[in-house]
Amino acid sequence: RRGEMAKSTQLIDNEVFRAYATYTGIVLLKMMLMSLITAYFRITRKAFVNPEDTASFGKGESAKKFLRTDPDVERVRRGHLNDLENIVPFVGIGLLYALSGPELSTALLHFRIFVGARIFHTFAYLIPLPQPGRGLSWAVGYSVTFSMAYKVLKTVWLL
Repeated sequence: RRGEMAKSTQLIDNEVFRAYATYTGIVLLKMMLMSLITAYFRITRKAFVNPEDTASFGKGESAKKFLRTDPDVERVRRGHLNDLENIVPFVGIGLLYALSGPELSTALLHFRIFVGARIFHTFAYLIPLPQPGRGLSWAVGYSVTFSMAYKVLKTVWLL
């Protein structure tokens, strides 16, 4: 059992795995930042969804006016939801991909393009930039994840 544990800790010596961990860390931190941006917009726009969140603005009827939706808050929330829909699959598929033995240069290309696409997507959502910028950045990131999934399946199933 000790031998097995030692093998798994050697992953950190694998350059592809270290690249995966680095770029995954970046997009997960970016996704966490979206929570803070959502909270900032909720507070500055005074737009809350839970009655207890309005307590500092008054009680009863005076607080109810803060239970509302706001277009800016909803835009940030949609961007955050899009992150969840795309970053979570990247994390899982990217791990399998990193463990499938890709060339470091190819793996770095996949990871960097995905991270760049997600960061651009966030700016395109928050600014907002005109379409098709946001759509193209989504498609690029999605294609990268699909490419990694294909490589994993090709390696495992010999497609």
